[in-house]
Amino acid sequence: MATHTDDAHSGPADPGQDGPAAARARLLAAPGPGGRTRRTELSARTDDWLAGLFADAGAPAGVAVVAVGGYGRGELSPRSDLDVLLLHEGRLDPELPERLWYPVWDSGTSLDHAVRTPAEARAVAAADLKAQLGLLDARHVAGDPAITAALRSTVFADWRAGAAQRLPELRELGRERAERHGELSFLLEPDLKEARGGLRDVVALNAIAASWLADAPREGLDAAALRLADVRDALHLVTGRATERLSLQDQDQVAERLGVLDADTLLRQVYEAARTIAYASDVTWRAVDRVLADRSTRGRRPHRRAFPFTGPFGGPFGAAGRGAGGVARGTVERRPLAEGVVEQDGEAVLAQGARPAADPVLPLRAAAAAAQNGLTVSYATVRRLAAECRPLPVPWPDEAREQLVTLLGAGEACLPVWEALEAEGLITRLLPDWERVRCRPQRNAVHRWTVDRHLVETAVQAAAMTRRVARPDLLLVAALLHDMGKGWPGDHSEAGEVIVRDMAARMGFDPESVETLAVLVRHHLTLVDTATRRDPDDPATVEAVVKAVATLPRLELLRALTEADALATGPAAWSRWRASLVDGLAERAAARLAGAQPFADPGPENPAAGEAEPTAEQERLAVEAARTGGPALSLLAQAEPDATGTEAMGVRLLLAVPDRPGLLGTVAGVLALHRLAVRSAGLRELDPIGAGPVLLLSWTVAAEFGELPEAARLRADLRRALDGSLDVARRLAERDAAAPRRRGIPTPPPVVAVAPPVASASATVLEVRAHDAPGLLHRIGRALDGAGVRVRTAHVSTLGADVVDAFYLTDAEGRPLSAQRAGEVAAAVRAALG
Repeated sequence: MATHTDDAHSGPADPGQDGPAAARARLLAAPGPGGRTRRTELSARTDDWLAGLFADAGAPAGVAVVAVGGYGRGELSPRSDLDVLLLHEGRLDPELPERLWYPVWDSGTSLDHAVRTPAEARAVAAADLKAQLGLLDARHVAGDPAITAALRSTVFADWRAGAAQRLPELRELGRERAERHGELSFLLEPDLKEARGGLRDVVALNAIAASWLADAPREGLDAAALRLADVRDALHLVTGRATERLSLQDQDQVAERLGVLDADTLLRQVYEAARTIAYASDVTWRAVDRVLADRSTRGRRPHRRAFPFTGPFGGPFGAAGRGAGGVARGTVERRPLAEGVVEQDGEAVLAQGARPAADPVLPLRAAAAAAQNGLTVSYATVRRLAAECRPLPVPWPDEAREQLVTLLGAGEACLPVWEALEAEGLITRLLPDWERVRCRPQRNAVHRWTVDRHLVETAVQAAAMTRRVARPDLLLVAALLHDMGKGWPGDHSEAGEVIVRDMAARMGFDPESVETLAVLVRHHLTLVDTATRRDPDDPATVEAVVKAVATLPRLELLRALTEADALATGPAAWSRWRASLVDGLAERAAARLAGAQPFADPGPENPAAGEAEPTAEQERLAVEAARTGGPALSLLAQAEPDATGTEAMGVRLLLAVPDRPGLLGTVAGVLALHRLAVRSAGLRELDPIGAGPVLLLSWTVAAEFGELPEAARLRADLRRALDGSLDVARRLAERDAAAPRRRGIPTPPPVVAVAPPVASASATVLEVRAHDAPGLLHRIGRALDGAGVRVRTAHVSTLGADVVDAFYLTDAEGRPLSAQRAGEVAAAVRAALG
């Protein structure tokens, strides 16, 4: 369309006349914040004005003035362009358009106009997606209504017929806009129209609905669009220009015009609206993808509203549709992900037998399973979880804490899952303190995210560093919570320490872990600030860090948190120079702490640092195994209350066996065959009657999908595996080959390292840090057995999605391994983990 613009909307050429033009000019000049009523009235008065101009121009029959785009929707902001189409059939007086347009130009109004026949309009729409989108909002203003009605009918028919080709093009336009303008909900100076989550996306959602292929979840969407439109009106009135960018210098005045407390409150409202729109877009585009994929495999179907949205629990985003556990027509492939959670149509949904009302951990379990498999949680599932799940007990059950850590440990895959939970209020239900940082802007040029998104982004960065620390769970949780003090008076690190002590206790962390999290939050800026502002060669500089962290493990965690925080802040917050300064200071502090904190060896020469004295049951089993020469085991498989009083299904396995090679891998393989995930494990030597060493294994395991195996069958398979009649490795390989390939997420590679000799005087300590997976401990055990070493003691921990294991190894004579031999064993284990 040709365009004539003039930013000075001064009203009609003759404002003294008492007519539609004068009425429109008075409305434009009137004070007020704008709003839907004003936009509707401005559109109506503009209609009257153009209708009068059309009548004065002497237009013949078969001609119509049609409003398109925002004007067609009746959403004229004070400085909006007028998007107008002069539609005609047959020949047209060439002077008619000028008689119509010149009074508009003379008034100073921005005009985007075109003159076309219906056939020409249809051809332009076919070639230009933006023109077609504008015509979807076509509205009759003046002249022959039949010609407008015919065009609208044709345009909608064409849109629905070509939706399979046009919608992917529309999606690509949205992606390009997002790349150019960013995400509205995180920008300090957002473009209210073009940024992701802006008003253009609302137009796209309406176009999708017009295709009859899918519709957006409507709850909150209209209110979000209305809020952005109101802010845009106020911005136009404040600046006197047709601008869409909410600049810093205009925010206070816009907030005042809208009656909002301050600019920060205004931005939070804008961000909340943008997130609602962006999430609705994500949900809707996934629905479109499913429909188009279904069409490509089954052939074209008649054009109809395939999935009408009928409310919070109906239609494509409802409980009876995909993703809610309902049975769809035909065969639907559903792959188990976790207890109560399956994959369907590329999303995590609830299993048929899931009972959200009786399972308060289910939201976190579903979220963790989705993120670890590179999926998101379906809209209907999140809605159902929000509606039916009870709040978590306080303190949290152990599983809830582990599932949160697993979710955070998924890295980038955590983001869309987190957004889905937050859209339905599940995050603030889990973490009530989150509300204070949610959508909170950071008026700092270094920061590129709001406070809440920065916290999640820090956890994403930390997920890549979990192999560097002995407590990846504490690293991830500290990353998520380190800036919780922002928005409170005073230093946010000091306020955050107080908040996090309470949050960590409610999450069920033990007192020592609570203290570590509090230290990390209080001092999350200490390393970088000290390294860049103090003399690194001054002993007082190192002493300040040592005093702050007190222990080597905390220093290790603080170093990783420092880097994750900086990387999540923005490019200006981290550099090689800063990294080198931080590393130098951390190394000096580590050396200072290492001198004061020698490694404690849980071996025979230092039993106090190892496990507790054997229980009566453990001693009984060890004596039985020593006397009979065979395995003795005790198996408890039942629902037992955890430390919070919440019942959780689990298995406690005690096994005593006369020392033999390959024991660890064999038992771990049997548990993997029965789909039992190892949560913790210990292995130690006893000699209860002086007849030779007995290996005592103490395991805590959990059923992968909630169904515990029959105790008798598990006992039988353990005995068969130990006497060699059950080939565990072959059975696992056969099962893995028959199972469908599981999609997953990129994870940091496993780390297999030999600890310094000071770690133990009587054994070589092999440390393994890796992403948890079925049969992982079995593979480690087989590699150690194949290397011909003895496992004297083992300490196995699963922390969220990561394992942190330590194996105390000796040679056949019970001596520590040589450096060369230890390196060969580490290489063998590393190769087994791939």
